[in-house]
Formats: sequence, structure tokens, C-alpha cells
Amino acid sequence: MEKVIIRELHGGDAKEICRIFGDIIQKPVSPDFVRIIEQHASREKDACVVAEIDGQVVGFLISYILTMGFGIDKSAWIATLGVDPSYMGQGIGEGMAKEIFKYYKGQGIDQVYTSVRWDSPDLLSFFKTLGFDRSNFVNLRKTIE
Repeated sequence: MEKVIIRELHGGDAKEICRIFGDIIQKPVSPDFVRIIEQHASREKDACVVAEIDGQVVGFLISYILTMGFGIDKSAWIATLGVDPSYMGQGIGEGMAKEIFKYYKGQGIDQVYTSVRWDSPDLLSFFKTLGFDRSNFVNLRKTIE
């Protein structure tokens, strides 16, 4: 495997991240997604990283700090991540996750959360291999008509 470099996300990475995300979901990425990536790139305390091989972005992980919530202490949240389908299964996602875990530990944060659809066994399996388990929280949703 080629050498993977994990580095901080930059605003200029948005185009490559959108390409990867579009390849994963197999449909065009909304303009809002580009804006969100650029916003995360400008936040200093969030841990957002990309994985590069030979100068090309092949993976991304967007996470941020939650300072408060319903019954939750200061913690971190993985909002989304993705690896270029042609590079999946090579430990790139795990490498990015371990990098943000190190960062958050240095910030005194010992809990990281994420949300995964129940019908995404590959993603559930990925997070299980990283040590994630069910939390005491239930995701709620309301459709506004």
C-alpha cells in the first residue's frame, strides 16, 4: 500500500471530499455539503482530517466538539466520514479515526459519539471495530409538514 498521510482538513479539500462523497452515495452532492465542509475547515477546535496518497485526497472525517446536550458531558461527535471506494478496506478510515481520538484525548474529551443507520451493516461493523457500542441515547426525528 502507498504511504497514507493524515492531515488537517483545509477549505481547498472540499472539491475532492465532494467527489468522494458523491462516489459513495452514487448521486450528486448538494451545494450545502460544500459549504459545510468549508465551514468545518475554518473551525479551530474541531478535528477534521483528510487522508492523502501521493497528494490526492482519498478519505475524510468530519467531527466536532459538543459542549453540552441532554444528559451529555463535553464530548465529540463524528458527523461524517468517507473513503474513496477504490481505497476502502485498507485501514484509511481507521487511521483517520485514531488520529481524531488522539486529538480529543489531548483536549480532555473521553467520549466520542456518532449516528449510523440501522440498515448500514458495513458502517456499523466499521465503528464496532473501532470500539464503538450502543449509547444511552435514542435518535429522534420529526418531519415538518
